[in-house]
Order: sequence, then C-alpha cells, then structure tokens
Amino acid sequence: MARISAVVFDMYGTLTPSWPRDVWDEQKRACAAPLGLTESVWLAALDASWDERLTGVLGSITETFRTVATRAGNAPSDEQLAAAVALRYAGYRKVHELRPDALDVLGALRADGYKIALVSDCTPELADQWDVLGLADFFDATVFSCNEGTRKPDPVLFHAAAERLGVQPDECLYVGDGGGDELAGSAGVGMHPVLLAGADWTAHHAPGRPTAEWTGHRAETLSEIPAILAGYRID
Repeated sequence: MARISAVVFDMYGTLTPSWPRDVWDEQKRACAAPLGLTESVWLAALDASWDERLTGVLGSITETFRTVATRAGNAPSDEQLAAAVALRYAGYRKVHELRPDALDVLGALRADGYKIALVSDCTPELADQWDVLGLADFFDATVFSCNEGTRKPDPVLFHAAAERLGVQPDECLYVGDGGGDELAGSAGVGMHPVLLAGADWTAHHAPGRPTAEWTGHRAETLSEIPAILAGYRID
C-alpha cells in the first residue's frame, strides 16, 4: 500500500486567488501602447496565441511579444519590446499575489516532511520570475508547461513532477482548481486529486471546470490540506 509522501500544487487559482478575466486583461493592456498597437488588437492577438504561449513554442517573452505584435500588424523595435516586456513583468506581479494561507501551509507541509512540487500551465513569465516570488524555497521540483512543450492534462507533466520528487505518482496528493482538466489528468497517472474551490473559485471559475459533480476530495482553503493528508486512506 502506498502512502502520501508528496503534495503537488497547481499555481493559478490554487496558490493564488482565482482572478476574474478583467484582472488578467488589465495587466496585458498596458503593453499595447509601447508596441504601437491598440489595446483591443493586442488583447485579441495574445488570446489567439494562448496555446502557443502555454507550450513555449514562441520562445522567450521578448520573442513571444515580437511574434505576436508582428502578427497583429506592427513589427516592434528592440526598444519597444523592452518597454512592453518591462510593463508585462510589472503588471504580472499582481496575479502572483498568494492566498493568505499559502506560505503557512507550504511551511507546515515541509515541516511535516512532505516533498512539494508545482505543475503549472503557464506562459514564460512565471518560469522567468519563479526565483523572486518567495516560493522557490518551499518547492523541491517545478514543472512549467512552457518549458515542457505541453500542457495539462498531458500525463507527461504529472509524471515529470513525481520523477523530479523521486516518488511514485500514487504517493502524491494533487491540489488544483480544476483548470486544464488537471484533476482527471493527475488521477490518470495515479495521483490523488483534491479540488480547491473557495468563494473566489465559485465566482470566477471558467466553463468546463468541475463543480458540483466533483465527488472526490474538495477543500475551500489551502489550510484544509494538512487535515486531508492526515486522514487520507489509500485502498
């Protein structure tokens, strides 16, 4: 019988609050002017490149902005790109605001001897800023979709997390808000998923994420995770 020895977290909507669409759009709009594009054109071009950006096929954030801006009708100069990227990083910090209990829970899990990993569907901004977000010391492994060339629910991502932790997938609790079909994806490789669904999730969750039909473990706050672990039984 396996035992839970590791916890794998999603990032956005899990370690961070679940942000409404306008919060994401607000920090993207600021990049339009330096690139010589209207906000609506820039937002539409970024949205059209979403899958490419998640899987890293457009390269670094600078290379990505160059490609997306050119597709939108304006080939930016290096100076324009540098200004837009600086604004992007500055604005992106807001969506990295953590849930109020996140650091305490991560610290408690480490103190209890659990290994911790992150599996995030993300564009290059998160990977680039990971070491300055105040989270890196809590994690033994990270798996960023933009670096792996694939996105959830690809089992490659979940297997990579387990392998980097040095554990088997069935030794891992997976905690996520359900985006990218991550709960089924993690369960498919043998992990034990927990849906994190608080009030913010109910207000802002995207269509297609599990709601009332989810019958597995469910938590409203990260602070519930240690108790779920303490009472977890594996058949």
